[in-house]
Amino acid sequence: MAESKEKTNFTFPSSSLRGRRTLLCVNFFGGPGLVPAREGIVGVTGEVYEMDETDRSGSRFKRVCVFCGSNSGRRKVFADAAFELGDELVKRKIDLVYGGGSVGLMGLISQKVFDGGCRVLGVIPQALMPLEISGETVGEVRTVVDMHERKAVMAREADAFIALPGGYGTMEELLEMITWSQLGIHMKPVGLLNVDGYYDCLLTLFDNGVKEGFIRPSARDIVLSAPTAEELVNKMEEFTPFNGHVAPHESWKVQKLDDYPPQ
Repeated sequence: MAESKEKTNFTFPSSSLRGRRTLLCVNFFGGPGLVPAREGIVGVTGEVYEMDETDRSGSRFKRVCVFCGSNSGRRKVFADAAFELGDELVKRKIDLVYGGGSVGLMGLISQKVFDGGCRVLGVIPQALMPLEISGETVGEVRTVVDMHERKAVMAREADAFIALPGGYGTMEELLEMITWSQLGIHMKPVGLLNVDGYYDCLLTLFDNGVKEGFIRPSARDIVLSAPTAEELVNKMEEFTPFNGHVAPHESWKVQKLDDYPPQ
């Protein structure tokens, strides 16, 4: 993707795209690379690049973090979904960040991405290594002290987050990334691969949270979902960063809170 040498910081107005023949892209501070600019992105500060439409190629993501189970589930459809997502990442030349295990859906997707020629980074607490690693690991395995550090490292290393089916751990990691987005700690897409309706009840719970006044309608849009890997990643490629943060993104960066991800 070719980009001009000039870049400027500005607050993106909804009317500035009218009449332009070239593609404007925005590098949102704390966000995942270059985002195609569209009308309706209001009040988000970033760097603007002008590019020829014909130069667009590949993915806006370098690395995607995938949360998933250390079990494979009772049905083959879940393993198939892990393979499908792995293939989709390889097709787009996206590296994988994941929980570091070699068993369950973690083992399936990490092996698929590694065999496809992309880089794999596993992040795992020392205490879980005997439980989640069986046999040879693939790619780089980074050992951390605890679950808090694990999530912070995974979040810092990735440009986006996807949850495959999983249990409490997978859902806790997913919900923390959603919460960090709402708070303004990061500006990265969060996606649910809703395999065979696995997450239907969770999505309904989110909708009910909006209905009952506990989740703002704009914050509900933080969560992207789709039944197939291709559809989900396409949605995430077109994601517009949420701009209704509880606190400004820049304030989190300035304070450098503990191990919270700086990007």
